[in-house]
Amino acid sequence: MDSSSTRRQGTRQKLFEAAVTLIAEQGFSSTTVDEIAERAGVAKGTVYYNFASKTVLFEELLRHGVELLTASLQNAADENAERGGSHVDALDAMVRAGLDFISRYPALTQLYVAELWRTNRAWQSTLMMVRQQAIAVIETELRAGVAARELSDDIDIPLTASALFGMVLVAALDWQSYQPERSLEDVHAALSRLLQGRVGGALVKEAPASG
Repeated sequence: MDSSSTRRQGTRQKLFEAAVTLIAEQGFSSTTVDEIAERAGVAKGTVYYNFASKTVLFEELLRHGVELLTASLQNAADENAERGGSHVDALDAMVRAGLDFISRYPALTQLYVAELWRTNRAWQSTLMMVRQQAIAVIETELRAGVAARELSDDIDIPLTASALFGMVLVAALDWQSYQPERSLEDVHAALSRLLQGRVGGALVKEAPASG
């Protein structure tokens, strides 16, 4: 990557961080391009050079954030596979990765959750698309667990994947907002027990041999 590309990536990252912080603080409509530029420490023209409008900036911000989360989930699954862990272990590693991501980007997660329920936004289709990419990573692990007979084949895979994704998002935001004194390890342990009991507890049991 040449130096100009590296500089542009750095500038876009500054704009992402400035935008997500401001929009989390005061909302999309109340945030101006001038404020984003000032917070990022760049000229107003730089914002429009990188993004056609504030709407495009916000759409790309959401896409960028969820793609980072998806990559974190996939990396957790891949690292678990390298260690020879089970598919339930991989799901648990994804829970941990999701909590870690949200603890590093709480404002971005708040925005994402808020925007999920709005249907009149220009970026709604983009948001649904990147959400599905994240959930697909979990679905893949669930299917592999069923195929390996670690999980019962009566699991509703799409709904279970969505439920696990939502569990991590909501639990992490609740933790950040209302129980900040708890450690990441403590929150992960609580969700891990829930995962092991509700999903891992569906492990296929071999029928006893008939005498």
